[in-house]
Amino acid sequence: MPRTTTAPASPHDTPAARSVLTRRQALATGAAALGAAAWGLPRLARAQGDGKPLRVILPLSAGSGADGAIRAISTSLAKALGQPVVIENLPGAGGITGTTQIVRAPKDGSVIGVVSNNHVVNPSVYKNIPFDSLADITPITILGATPFVLVAHPSVPVKTVQELIALARAKPGVLNYGSSGNGTILHLAAAMFVDQAKVSIQHIPYKGMGPLMNDVLGGQVQLAVVAVAPAAAHIKSGALRALGLTTASRVPSLPGVPTIAEQGLPGYELDGWIAPVGPAGLPKAELQRLYAAFKAAMEMPEARDALIAQGYEIKLTPPEPAAAFFRSEVARMAQVVKNAHVTMD
Repeated sequence: MPRTTTAPASPHDTPAARSVLTRRQALATGAAALGAAAWGLPRLARAQGDGKPLRVILPLSAGSGADGAIRAISTSLAKALGQPVVIENLPGAGGITGTTQIVRAPKDGSVIGVVSNNHVVNPSVYKNIPFDSLADITPITILGATPFVLVAHPSVPVKTVQELIALARAKPGVLNYGSSGNGTILHLAAAMFVDQAKVSIQHIPYKGMGPLMNDVLGGQVQLAVVAVAPAAAHIKSGALRALGLTTASRVPSLPGVPTIAEQGLPGYELDGWIAPVGPAGLPKAELQRLYAAFKAAMEMPEARDALIAQGYEIKLTPPEPAAAFFRSEVARMAQVVKNAHVTMD
């Protein structure tokens, strides 16, 4: 059964991607836009004065990073919209199950979805998808991004990326890494490392983040790439050892952990982003209304602080650069999947 929750209302570079904004330019545009003047809340409320709820489909499981982020800001979003917000989890097939419902939704702004990196990875790892990942959606914004970290169980005798590479080369095929599932962004993040480091490490797919984290902490799996926020406490306690961050720069929550890029793999960069989207053909007025609502919600301290507490850097990319970002990411991930030889088992 899908999980549904209601928030009440209140009164780097690939040839295919060079013709669009780079991912950093697109996200930087969103960060700059955050400080611009937003539509007023009364105008947003008048746009949906009938009080009907906004249905938000999450093609991800309850408890995932995107799920926690959207639920954390749902009350503020309802306030900005002047209408209730109903969140529905429809996980399955790497997000394809729920996204199918998003693209088939009415084109009137009554139903939107929140997708993650998996949306731009899926076209390259699944042979048959019942929609076009670009043509069948209307990006509203890139809401935020969170860093990942490569971790090892303390029983693995390495403390740095270079030590891991040396061990993996000395014992090819002996080490293993876990992921949240075949073809997921965490699988791809680890496969990118294996490819760029030119090592042989076995992949063990799990069904979600919960089982993966349990087995990494228990030592049943030796390595994994996971989100920083849920891993930080385990790293600080010594239950996990952080080897390197997947982002281009270090993060405040783990100031002593270097990036993978600065440890000898300069081309390595990946983070986990979330993006509200509507079906293709969403009217421009509805698109602007929804973007303005997310923008207004994130100007509320309770929503902004909640998202930051979830480990996200707030982006709020406007619709046009958000669409350009999607195009560039589909092209970039296609090349990454090809280079890393990621396939569905």
